[in-house]
Amino acid sequence: MHWTQVIDPFHNVALSALLALMPVLFIFWALLLKRMKGYKASFIAIVLAIAIAIFAYGMPVKLAVLSTANGAMYGLFPISWVVITAVFLFNITVRSGQFEIIKHFMASITADRRLQALLIAFSFGAFLEGTAGFGAPVAITAAMLVALGFDPLYASGICLIANTAPVAFGSIGIPITVASQVTSIPEMAISQMTGRTLPLLSLVLPLYLVVIIAGFKKAIDVLPAILVSGISFALLQFLASNLMGPSLPDVIAGIGSIICLILFLKWWKPKNTWKFAHETAQQIDTSTHYSFGQLTRAWSPFILLTILVIGWGLAPVKEVLNSVGQVQFEFPGLHNVIVDKSGKTIPHIYKLNYLSAAGTAILFAAIIAIPLIGLKYREGFRIFIDTLKQLRFAILTIASVLAFAYIMNDSGITISIAEALTATGLLFPFFAPVLGWLGVFITGSDTSSNALFGKLQASTASSLGIDPVVTVSANVSGGVVGKMISPSSIAVAATAGNLAGKESTLFRFTVKHSFLMLAFVSLIVLAQAYVFSWIIPSYNKTGTAVSSARDTRQGYIYLLLLAGIILAIAAVVVWTNRKRRIQT
Repeated sequence: MHWTQVIDPFHNVALSALLALMPVLFIFWALLLKRMKGYKASFIAIVLAIAIAIFAYGMPVKLAVLSTANGAMYGLFPISWVVITAVFLFNITVRSGQFEIIKHFMASITADRRLQALLIAFSFGAFLEGTAGFGAPVAITAAMLVALGFDPLYASGICLIANTAPVAFGSIGIPITVASQVTSIPEMAISQMTGRTLPLLSLVLPLYLVVIIAGFKKAIDVLPAILVSGISFALLQFLASNLMGPSLPDVIAGIGSIICLILFLKWWKPKNTWKFAHETAQQIDTSTHYSFGQLTRAWSPFILLTILVIGWGLAPVKEVLNSVGQVQFEFPGLHNVIVDKSGKTIPHIYKLNYLSAAGTAILFAAIIAIPLIGLKYREGFRIFIDTLKQLRFAILTIASVLAFAYIMNDSGITISIAEALTATGLLFPFFAPVLGWLGVFITGSDTSSNALFGKLQASTASSLGIDPVVTVSANVSGGVVGKMISPSSIAVAATAGNLAGKESTLFRFTVKHSFLMLAFVSLIVLAQAYVFSWIIPSYNKTGTAVSSARDTRQGYIYLLLLAGIILAIAAVVVWTNRKRRIQT
C-alpha cells in the first residue's frame, strides 16, 4: 500500500500554507505567551499536527502514528545520546573537583564575564560545533558558564545565540555535504558561497553577544577584544570555507580565535572587570597558581573529547566503526510507503550507529578521563545514573520535538509552507533563508533542513534565472539562525543551564534575536542574488556529488594512531601528576 503526499489540500496555496503553519504558530504561542513547559508544548503540537495530517491531508492514521514513533526514536538516538554523554563528561569534571582548576584558569585569563563569554560561548562553542555538533556545544558551554558564575538564563541564551555562526560547518561539514548530495551542486561551491555570507554574521556576533550581556556602553569598554575575537574568527572562517571546503572552518576559526584573544589579553586588559549585578560572589583566589600537570589533568576530559570527536569524524574511521557497530533496518510499515509530489517513495531506514555516533566518542572520552581526574569507575557509573535522572525531562522533550518534526515532514505539511514561499517570485532570494530557518526550527538540524528543502531551493532558483548555489547556501545560512529557537536546542540549553522546565523563558530570550539575524541574512542573500552577483563562485553546474568507496585498512590505521595519541595524553597526565606528588 502506498500513500501520496497532498501538498495543497485546499487547492489554494495560501490557505493550505496557513493551515500548515498552525502547529508551528502553536509552539510560538505556547512558549512565548503561555510559558508552557517544553515537553507539554511539544506533545500538544504533535496532537495538532497529527489531526491536521489525518483530517486535512488525508494521511492514514497508521502512517501518522508510525511517522511520529520514528521521529521519537531519532530523538532518543542519536540526538539525546549526544546530550547525555556531553553532560556526563561535564559532570565527572565537576564531581572530581577538576572544574575548580578550570574556573581558576579562566579567571586567570580574565575574570570579566564579557570576555569569558567570547572565549567559551563563541570560540570554544564553535570549535565543539565543528567537531561534535548535535547539541553538544550548547550543552557543554552553557554548563561551563553556569559553573563559572554566569546567570543561568544568560549562560544558556548567549550559548544558543553564539552557536549560530558555526552551525553551517558543524560536525565536520555535514550540513553542506548533505546539501550537495540532494542538489548535485559541488560541495566546494556551497561551502564557498556560505563562506561569503556567514563571516559577515561572525564579524558582528561577538559585539552582539556582549551587548546582550552588558549593554552597549559596557560593550564599547571591551571593543578591542571584541574586534580581535570577531575579525580573527570571520577571517579564518572565510579562508577555510573558500580554500579548504566545509570540513574544518569551525575547528580552525574556533581554535584560531581562542589563541588570538588569549594572546591579546596578555597584552591588554579592560579598565574594569564586569560581572552580573546579582551573581553569587566567586571566591577564586587569583594568587594560587597551578602547575602544567594540574592544568593538563583538569582539561584532560575536554582534550580527549576534542581528539576523539575529530577522529570519529574522519570518514575512514566512521566506515570501520559502522562495519562492526551499526544496526539498521527499514522502519516497518513506513519505509517506501509514502510517495512525495515527484512520485518518489520516501525511505525510512533507522540507523543505530552505536559506535560511530558522536555521542559514543564523547562517552569514550569520559570513560578514559575518569581515572585520570581521580575518580573510580564505580563513582563514574553513579554520576552517569544521576545524569540520566537530571536529563529525564530534556530527553522527553527532545524525543517529542523530533516526533513533531517527522509527522510535519512525512505528511507534507512542511512542504505546503515551502510551496507558499516559492510563490514570492523575484523576492524569493530574500525568503530563501526563511525556508532554511523554518526547516531548522521544525527539525532542530541544519542538516535535516538542507535535506528537506535543498532540492526545492535549487529548482526554484533555476526557474527564476538565479544561480541555485545562492538559494541553496541561503538555506544553509538561514538555518543557522533558526537553531537558537528550535525546541530541541532550547531543551538542551535549558537542561545544561539549570533551567529545566523554564524552556519558555529561554525561548522568549532568544526569539527576537533569531528574527533580527534572519532579516540580516535575508538582506545579504537578496543583495548577493541581484547586486553583488560577482561574489557567486564559479563551478561546474552539471557536477554531481561523488562518494567513493574507501579501503577500510586506512580506517584501522587511523584508529591505531588515535589510540597512540590517547595513550600519550594519558601518560603525560599520569607522569606530570606523579612528579608533582613526589615534589610535594
